Amino acid sequence: MNYGSVIQGRFLERPNRFVARVETDQGVQVCHVKNTGRCRELLLPGTVVYLEESPNPNRKTKYDLIAVEKGPLLINMDSQAPNQVAEEYLPRLFPGLASYRREVTWGSSRFDFSLETAGETWFLEVKGVTLEEQGVVLFPDAPTQRGVKHLRELCRCQEEGYRACVLFVIQMKGPSYFTPNRETHPEFAQALEEAAQQGVRLEAVDCLVTPSSLTPDAPVKICLRPPAP
Repeated sequence: MNYGSVIQGRFLERPNRFVARVETDQGVQVCHVKNTGRCRELLLPGTVVYLEESPNPNRKTKYDLIAVEKGPLLINMDSQAPNQVAEEYLPRLFPGLASYRREVTWGSSRFDFSLETAGETWFLEVKGVTLEEQGVVLFPDAPTQRGVKHLRELCRCQEEGYRACVLFVIQMKGPSYFTPNRETHPEFAQALEEAAQQGVRLEAVDCLVTPSSLTPDAPVKICLRPPAP
């Protein structure tokens, strides 16, 4: 996926989860933050960030904050981007893909995709990953009861004869592996283990990131429990 006009700035502060103040060559901008997560390890004062200019001249905020530098890493933090990346990645993830739909309701959940392959119906849930610690990526960065609910609904899909998959879109390049963030939300980690035991397919893919693009690249190993040191 590609963005439009992108400029660089330096993060100043985040008065609330929707808004950030960023210093740019055009002055201090009040920006919409396209990620309502905590992102405390990313949005530090003075950090280099990237802003996309909105094509809507009537918006209250002229820019969206979409990416941030963390040391040598460039991390996309646009929470709307993973579904678009997943859509690009579907033919590689499901080589026999015949058709798909977005935003499909099943039971009491709305899944990101339903897919038809050779003789099988799949439900796919997509999770964007921006949390990185020493080369390892983790999800979630805050407790997510919605994420737990999705995993349990995917298990129900399996029980009723459908196929189910979770895709973690890692919004950066080159992590050593992905693992659930057991310390932050042990219930999600447990639900992910149970989903794997019940046959839910778990996948992760990293991305090539530039200030103006995000492209699915290579599969990433999933470790439900971190390897022993």
